[in-house]
Amino acid sequence: MFTTKPRWLLNWLERHQSPISRTLHAIGIPLTIIAIPLAAWQLYHDLWSLWWRPTLLITLGYLLQFLGHLQEGNDMGELILIKKLLGRPYCAISPRYANRRNNHK
Repeated sequence: MFTTKPRWLLNWLERHQSPISRTLHAIGIPLTIIAIPLAAWQLYHDLWSLWWRPTLLITLGYLLQFLGHLQEGNDMGELILIKKLLGRPYCAISPRYANRRNNHK
């Protein structure tokens, strides 16, 4: 059975080629995602005093992803969106990997 990867995944893999960056994202993305249902659960159960738990998860998750992009040498997706809206230049694919992209076309 032949399966192809969705375009969004191919784009993501192209922007995250460093093994260190992928590892940091593999930890950071789930932490960020888990924070949302945790916050909803805490709000539902009126646990306002535990606000720091989802805040910590989101902060740590984004910090790990930021470090991954810093190591990779490109901008984070959210930062790219903001820069596009402001008409500013951005770096979607690290220059050290850009040549690989051009060689595969």
